[in-house]
Amino acid sequence: MATKVFVISDAVGETVGAVAKAASAQFPSEKFEFDRYPFTQTKSLLDGILKRAKRQNAIVFSTFVNPELNQFAKEQCEQADIYYYDVLTPALSLFKQKTGLEPANKPGSVHNLTEGYFDKIAAMEFAVTYDDGKDPSGFLKADIVLLGVSRTSKTPMSLYLANKGFKVANLPLVPQASIPDEIWKVDPKKIFGLTTTPDVLNDIRRQRMISYGLNPESSYSNTEGIKHELSYANDVFKKIGCLVINTSNKSIEETATLIMESLDVDVSNE
Repeated sequence: MATKVFVISDAVGETVGAVAKAASAQFPSEKFEFDRYPFTQTKSLLDGILKRAKRQNAIVFSTFVNPELNQFAKEQCEQADIYYYDVLTPALSLFKQKTGLEPANKPGSVHNLTEGYFDKIAAMEFAVTYDDGKDPSGFLKADIVLLGVSRTSKTPMSLYLANKGFKVANLPLVPQASIPDEIWKVDPKKIFGLTTTPDVLNDIRRQRMISYGLNPESSYSNTEGIKHELSYANDVFKKIGCLVINTSNKSIEETATLIMESLDVDVSNE
């Protein structure tokens, strides 16, 4: 079972993500799964993320320039016995001691405020707003639409592509639920079906149920039910005529590369 790592920031979170991945690379025999939570700028949102970290027994890496959020995260992690590493505060302390100045406490200050940066911010906000089909109007505004059954990496993929500047909306496919009319109005070239194998999906769902302290033997992780869901999703993909990608043996980065190549994006410049 992989070690979960939560990467939390009140900005984009690229810095803390890079630090966490660089450290994890020194443990090649261990498997790590990274969950990113950018733009975490309220205590209520942070509290929910930290409770999820506790349930999943995750390590937490953070960069908060907001001192109140940083202190809140430290206190909550101490109380819940969560391993917590604050990337930014030690560096801020050194600069403060050397210069005698107070830090600006402004999230995202490391980025140049270019048009491209603001495009990424807008894309991240878009991905959060139109995650899980919450607002079907997003499908008509999106650069990319991701479809797939539960736990086929739609949300992580949306956020990864958003960090590349793409506006991404995604929709979970459930046999009992109707598909929004907006989906059929989207150019099929912008739609990508994410699928996997029954065994891989069964394992992912079982582990998710266990992390929540629930019985893994449920309809959610039932193999026959999963096969039915995947079959239904494949039928939808065929009707739409979209590209289908099996994510079972691919990383987020590999799948994103296939999507961008399909859109004729110069991946070498990403």
